[in-house]
Amino acid sequence: MPIASPEAYAEMLDRAKAGRYAYPAINVTSSQTLNAALKGFADAESDGIIQVSTGGAEYLSGPSIKDMVTGAVAFAAYAHEVAKKYPVNIALHTDHCPKDKLDKFVRPLMAISQERVKAGQEPLFQSHMWDGSAVPVAENLEIAEQLLAEAAKGKIVLEIEVGVVGGEEDGVENAINDKLYTTVEDGLAMVEALGLGEKGRYMAALTFGNVHGVYKPGNVKLRPEVLKHIQEAVGAKYGKEKPLSLVFHGGSGSLLSEIREALDYGVVKMNIDTDTQYTFSRPVADHMFRNYDGVLKVDGEVGNKKMYDPRVWGKAAEAGMAARVAEACEHLRSTGTTMTK
Repeated sequence: MPIASPEAYAEMLDRAKAGRYAYPAINVTSSQTLNAALKGFADAESDGIIQVSTGGAEYLSGPSIKDMVTGAVAFAAYAHEVAKKYPVNIALHTDHCPKDKLDKFVRPLMAISQERVKAGQEPLFQSHMWDGSAVPVAENLEIAEQLLAEAAKGKIVLEIEVGVVGGEEDGVENAINDKLYTTVEDGLAMVEALGLGEKGRYMAALTFGNVHGVYKPGNVKLRPEVLKHIQEAVGAKYGKEKPLSLVFHGGSGSLLSEIREALDYGVVKMNIDTDTQYTFSRPVADHMFRNYDGVLKVDGEVGNKKMYDPRVWGKAAEAGMAARVAEACEHLRSTGTTMTK
């Protein structure tokens, strides 16, 4: 299937909320990790979301270029081409973008999609994230309202973050404390500013103890009931049941029971990066340790080309990551739910 159209993406998100499942949103940094994610979704017969962060986009542009927009556009062009061969719907998304990078990343990409839509084409990306967690809530929502208007022009879904995710990602670090829990008041203020779809479609990453990084299961103190309380408060005020489409960030180390509870409260997208990084790198390490005398030209020997050919260990890396993506689909209940069936 081609990359999901705006209409198909909207249907994906609606079906997920109604069915109490979520799509893994897999961060990628290369064509290999992209291909691994695609295979994982196809193996699970699940539609999905593939995303790049500001750092990932910069990396994709090459070490001598280091331009986020160039990398993101190149990634999207490649993804649009290879995704055609897979029997699932895939949406492209850009991950966390703080205030100081909006003009260098999200806004230029939105402008590209707006021009494409004016020309009768589909947007380049299906959604973009504005991460306003580092600024006061009032400023966060003011910027979000401006971005939502621009996103709507390009048939793009906006993702915002209201609250703070602890830990570190792409050089942005937040303390692990009580600020990690979005309040009901913040949720109501968000809807007052952004509406419930009439100004444009958006997803909300509300925080309930989420932490980026590497943690053992059970070490992350999540309170999924925070999402339930906000959904209920907004729903009561506007006369709608479970009105918000929510996003789960910082899920490494979360218990499966906590993840499933969050799905019940309206989470339709869960970001996965740390775990897939490891499952991509682990088979490479195994290959290098097992075949070091072939990978390296030890003691003046010639090595073994079949061992240091990047395609050999690259295939193992992709297989490892694809399996983890398929496992994520199972955890998030999206296995077998593709709209293409």
